Amino acid sequence: MIEIISQSKCVSCGICVSVCPTGVFEQKKGEVPVIARKDDCQTCFMCEVYCPADAMYVSPNVDEVTINEEEVLQSGLLGSYRRELGWGKGQSSTASSDASYKMFRLMSKLPGH
Repeated sequence: MIEIISQSKCVSCGICVSVCPTGVFEQKKGEVPVIARKDDCQTCFMCEVYCPADAMYVSPNVDEVTINEEEVLQSGLLGSYRRELGWGKGQSSTASSDASYKMFRLMSKLPGH
């Protein structure tokens, strides 16, 4: 579930608002978006993946842990999912190491595919 939009890192681009499939965010022009409908979050990570400033943190374990923004900032978790995917400037894609990617590549070499 979306837990943090860092006020200090966010560049107010609104990309998270655009990519969220369930309309969790609201944003006034030129301001940092707010998490307006947190219960609607599907934990799809799209906002964190597309955030160019690594200003967001989505937690898959929200029911199990207490989220503290300062700890998340210090730990380097902001934008960590995005970095693990290899998205962003200076990153290398990790798609080729994904098991499903490898399976589909092998399948595409079969006759009739």
